[in-house]
Amino acid sequence: MGIVNLTPDSFSGDGLVGSVDRSIEHARLQFEAGSDILDIGAESSRPGAIPTSESEELQRLIPVLKEIVTWGVPVSVDTYKPAVMRAALIAGATMINDITGMSNPVALSTVSASDCAICIMHMQGQPGSMQQAPCYEDVVVEVHDFLSLASNRCLQAGVATERIILDPGFGFGKTLDQNLALFRALTAVSSHDLPLLVGVSRKSMLGAITGRPVEQRQAASISAALLAAQKGAKILRVHDVAATKDALSVLAAIEQGELK
Repeated sequence: MGIVNLTPDSFSGDGLVGSVDRSIEHARLQFEAGSDILDIGAESSRPGAIPTSESEELQRLIPVLKEIVTWGVPVSVDTYKPAVMRAALIAGATMINDITGMSNPVALSTVSASDCAICIMHMQGQPGSMQQAPCYEDVVVEVHDFLSLASNRCLQAGVATERIILDPGFGFGKTLDQNLALFRALTAVSSHDLPLLVGVSRKSMLGAITGRPVEQRQAASISAALLAAQKGAKILRVHDVAATKDALSVLAAIEQGELK
């Protein structure tokens, strides 16, 4: 899953806002690098982020989305607002990636009425304050239970099992130690044997481990992606698509004798 940030304040420094052409160009580069899915977000969810208005989010998102859906690649839209979900689905999005885990009943009714895929993510708190003092008795159990309840809500709303993807939400209301505990127990986080999406690319947890600034975290990001794949992640949300795919090809060739 190739990341396309349509924001002015992306933590990774790759945010694009104010130029539809530049945004489309970046999305095209991610697509040509080998993305199987493009994930477009028009509101930053980095720690300390200030919420974006619905109108501003739509203004950033829809012109780019309408172009990208013509390329024949599945497009995920990263949003928690029901109105943005509705507009994105009308424009051709094939997945909704919700950082609030489909906790809004209006959001759930919006997506359940469609045939789109749904990514349910765990987050403790809100982006503006989530990293101030995250606290868990057992982070693995609590994230699993949250994802289990959220996926049950979707199933009860009539969403088919094959439409649901789970994301443990690395860095969303979690300390480094909590992130690492989740990563070590990745297979225990899933519920109903649903596929897991892992997004750790360039995140601060990798900076804390390596001591490197965000622009120097490619090697750490690729290493984390490979480890996530080995632990069963089915979707890897990354900034460096081509390099990650190369690493995955080497892993597949060594472990399975597969050349891709």
